Amino acid sequence: MYKHLFFDLDHTLWDFDRNSSECIAELFETHRLADLGIASAAEFSRHFIAINKQLWADYDKNLIEHGYIRKHRFPMVFRALGVDESAVQTDLNAEYLRMLPCKPHLLESAKEVLDYLQGRYIMHIITNGFAEIQAVKMNSSDIAHYFTHVVTSENANAKKPDPLVFQYALEISGTTAANSLMIGDNYEADIMGAKGVGLDTVFYNPENQSVSDPPTYDIRHLKELMAIL
Repeated sequence: MYKHLFFDLDHTLWDFDRNSSECIAELFETHRLADLGIASAAEFSRHFIAINKQLWADYDKNLIEHGYIRKHRFPMVFRALGVDESAVQTDLNAEYLRMLPCKPHLLESAKEVLDYLQGRYIMHIITNGFAEIQAVKMNSSDIAHYFTHVVTSENANAKKPDPLVFQYALEISGTTAANSLMIGDNYEADIMGAKGVGLDTVFYNPENQSVSDPPTYDIRHLKELMAIL
């Protein structure tokens, strides 16, 4: 039924939370943030992931620009932890962005599933991340070779859930919505965006989120793709 599969990258294949937590833990130790009164690397990471997630959600809704995330996320984390941000002299965001894409961790069974799908389907990535960083992530985790096209918000000049990004992906892949399937973890950006151009969808939904407009398929684990496809 399908010939082309379009995957989201972060939180769908690439384990953003684990990779990010490792970076945050390294920053915590390197810059002795415990001396500022932050209880632990885990506490620092927990606040960072929550704030970063909300900022990216605002970015997806066009409420903020990308530069706002880079400038404000660490100061927001320090304020949430009750730490004077001026006490940190290092550009933690620059260090974080240098370290993060080099982390290799994928979500459980991601490689096994990609091995299964390779040769059966033509696979692509659609991501709101930026091309240079996403390329490093895919190389670091050894998955770049699975994908024919990597569609980013930069080269599509649009970002999910804008239908333009999905239309662009279909065009450069030489396929149609009827022959294609979108797989992602973000209900608004990946699922509703793809449904807007007639794509069938797989909602990777490990937390069993309840939604009003159901996807074509709703899965808890990536290995369920092997039964669908």
